[in-house]
Amino acid sequence: MEKAGENRGRKTIRGIRQRWLVNSLGVVAGILCLAMGSLIVALWSYYDSTMTAGLEAQAGNVSSYFRNATRSEFFTAAQDFIDGFEDKNRIEVQFLDSGGRVMYTSQGLAAGTAPSTDDIAYARDYGVPYTWKGRDPDTGEHILAVSAPIVYQGSMLVGIVRFVTSMEAMYRQLALAVFIIILIGLAILALVYFSNLSFVRSIVEPLTDISEAARMIADGSYGVQIEKTFDDEIGELTDTINHMSVKIMQAEKTQSEFLSSVSHELRTPLTAINGWVETIQSGELTDPADVKKGLDIIMSEARRLTNMVEELLEFSRLSDGRFTLAVERLDLKAELEDAVYTYREFFRQDGIQLNYTDCQEEELPVNGDPDRLRQVFCNLLDNAAKHGGSGRRIDVSVAVEGERAVVRIRDYGPGIPEAELPFVKNKFYKGSSKARGSGIGLAVCEEIVTRHAGTLDVGNAEGGGCIVTIRLPVET
Repeated sequence: MEKAGENRGRKTIRGIRQRWLVNSLGVVAGILCLAMGSLIVALWSYYDSTMTAGLEAQAGNVSSYFRNATRSEFFTAAQDFIDGFEDKNRIEVQFLDSGGRVMYTSQGLAAGTAPSTDDIAYARDYGVPYTWKGRDPDTGEHILAVSAPIVYQGSMLVGIVRFVTSMEAMYRQLALAVFIIILIGLAILALVYFSNLSFVRSIVEPLTDISEAARMIADGSYGVQIEKTFDDEIGELTDTINHMSVKIMQAEKTQSEFLSSVSHELRTPLTAINGWVETIQSGELTDPADVKKGLDIIMSEARRLTNMVEELLEFSRLSDGRFTLAVERLDLKAELEDAVYTYREFFRQDGIQLNYTDCQEEELPVNGDPDRLRQVFCNLLDNAAKHGGSGRRIDVSVAVEGERAVVRIRDYGPGIPEAELPFVKNKFYKGSSKARGSGIGLAVCEEIVTRHAGTLDVGNAEGGGCIVTIRLPVET
């Protein structure tokens, strides 16, 4: 099971890395393809339109230049134009007669040849410039040709000027530009890939450590800690897992101590009860006073066992949600006085003086469960005698402060170490106290008070001893 869980964890981590990279790279690759495609189309359009516009402009200018020339003047000036044309290496200039046959050319076709592209016929038949692109029927080369008619005095066609250039050079230039664009796109994609890989690794590796730590915690290695690498959300998760691990370790330790403590607490009264029962049954005690003393001890220990069982039952009700309140309107002062009077005689027998300070109000009406509130008072009085009885004095007071009734129970014992104060209300916590108990009494008391919309605070009093303060809302 452990190995299968580990394999599942690793597959999950690998899946995260793969999905992350595929999704992010897929989006980036799609954007790059769209951008590069748009750029290539834009470059093609730019090159094509620029070359076409250039040839059309030159053809138009020459046509305008020769528009007032007679046929003889046209052919004489055409030869001079070709001789002075400076861009012969890139563009071919042709002068054709009205029938479409070449008379003069800067290169390529011989005089008397008749090119068969549509631009010549269109310019001749319709008397307007025309542009043609395609594969030259004579050479098989991709060309761009612009033919413009030369019209004498606006009516008589004396010839045609034709500019021709190869598209191959533009294709090579465009191919080079496309190659560079693709290289840049691949470089960007590689940069995104490695940056994403590094980023994903910074997430996946801590997650792997967290997954391994969680598996170890699940297997019982409580308290294991993960090294915090980054101060971000992953770092917060690491802190949370570490905190959880410590809390589980503390809970496990507390539970073990609780089981050990409860076992000891149960064993002690049971041993006393069994011992005295066996002694009485054996008939060794003949003095009625000794028998009565043994029976009193049995009753006292049985009562202590009953109280411990009640505490455990209360804790069980708290844990599974069966803890309920029977709320009614009651007099808080009367409930407190009943608990004080009940415990005063018990404390007197143990040599502890119980003092009660009343308030001026005749009654303190609150909405609550009388049995639960009396349980709180009795538990706190019992704790005061158990942990602070060495002071031989316990003070109980009730007063009204603002809109709340305040009950204070103080002992004059050694108090609580400052380091243990934040934990005394935790379940099962007993701290350094050697007194008997399960360690859940205060937790049950706080739950009852909290459900009454009140607060329960535990602290050390000035001059020594421990003081517990209960605040409950007073009904008007």
